[in-house]
Amino acid sequence: QARLVESGGGSVQAGGSLRLSCAASGIVFPTRPMGWYRQVPGKHREWVGSIHTGGQTVYADFAKGRFTISRDNAKNLMYLQMSSLKPEDTADYYCATQAGCDGPAVHWGQGTQVVVSS
Repeated sequence: QARLVESGGGSVQAGGSLRLSCAASGIVFPTRPMGWYRQVPGKHREWVGSIHTGGQTVYADFAKGRFTISRDNAKNLMYLQMSSLKPEDTADYYCATQAGCDGPAVHWGQGTQVVVSS
């Protein structure tokens, strides 16, 4: 059974950085495209970016140049390095397995909260 656990959320001032982690178990992690998503309460969950099994990444426009997704297949970990954070980046962040790098999310973690203050 797939299990994803996010960590690393917290509060940071605008312009600061955070690194989120996603620990995966119950799946053959190196074979799974993965993604990060975020959701502000009351709004739809939005895609942040994805990473292929080989490490290629794609990002939403708001994430390009500020966010970096990486993975460590040996440790079953995925990361989201966020820099130059803005108050509008405040959200709950979720990791997910995906049905292909362009495909929908399949399994979700429980989320980790990020609060960016101005």
